[in-house]
Amino acid sequence: MIKREDNPEFLNSFLDYSITILNKSPNSIKEYNYDLAMFLKFIKMHFNMTDETDLKNIKINDMNLDTIKKIKLDDIHAFLSYMTREFHSKATTRARKASSIRIFFNFLTAKAKLIDINPAQDLETPKLDKRLPKYLSLEDSKKLLNAASNSDNKNARRDYAITTLFLNCGIRLSELVGININDIDFNEYKLNVIGKGNKERTIYLNTACINAINEYLEVRPKEGIKHDNKHSEKALFLSERRVRISNRTVEAIVSKQLRIAGLDSKKYSVHKLRHTAATLMYQYGEVDIRALQELLGHESISTTEIYTHVSNEQVRNAVESNPLANLK
Repeated sequence: MIKREDNPEFLNSFLDYSITILNKSPNSIKEYNYDLAMFLKFIKMHFNMTDETDLKNIKINDMNLDTIKKIKLDDIHAFLSYMTREFHSKATTRARKASSIRIFFNFLTAKAKLIDINPAQDLETPKLDKRLPKYLSLEDSKKLLNAASNSDNKNARRDYAITTLFLNCGIRLSELVGININDIDFNEYKLNVIGKGNKERTIYLNTACINAINEYLEVRPKEGIKHDNKHSEKALFLSERRVRISNRTVEAIVSKQLRIAGLDSKKYSVHKLRHTAATLMYQYGEVDIRALQELLGHESISTTEIYTHVSNEQVRNAVESNPLANLK
């Protein structure tokens, strides 16, 4: 929960702009607020406006635009350096903070016209290490589905449907939790979800998904469902308390299934199941990268490209298929 009273007015104005004009999701707004509050606290310390050295104890609601106008690119670099030294922030974390700062200063200059010079105009994104995403093999995916359908589990049908959607559709955790029954078109085998940035997209369902959902709906509670601000009565997936299932509960379900399947629950996670779905579709389904981008709801195709990695076996086969391979 964002405490607006802890923010300077110009920061709240930026958050309002991000909600109403940029149509950013609540999670994005929280990230902006967290990143920028940390940046402004650092600026106060950096400009010797406080004797406090612990960011948590620095107040920023008294900051004014005169201070903001003094910020230069070097000060932003100093903040990112501070994040590395003091918090051992990874490049991905620093990249997100740099992005938040860029959007913030663009608002202050180009949109709200509260300041004249944009110090973040030439701010570069920290270089990210390109790492292959972790994912389950086809065999391990089958093991996980078997674990989800374990008859000892009283919620087996629900948990199996959840796992099936993750592994077949590459759906995000927030998207899965947000599914309402009326979002599903059982005739057309598709469902509408609200993805990142509050963008609606269509996910097409295969036979396995439809069958798993239908089997779960046969046992989904019909009475005693709470009417709350989460609209639990409409939710596809319910917890044992008969409310819309939470992110944390889904994560616990998947972690337990991984352990039952004999897989490393520390190495794999809900998000890794999204990686798995994308990788299996690319490797076995010969899916075009543009189609994969659409399916996963990626804004940039460069994000999708991390799933187009190839397995070691494919690399070996490529080398062996070289016409020069058998020459002595």
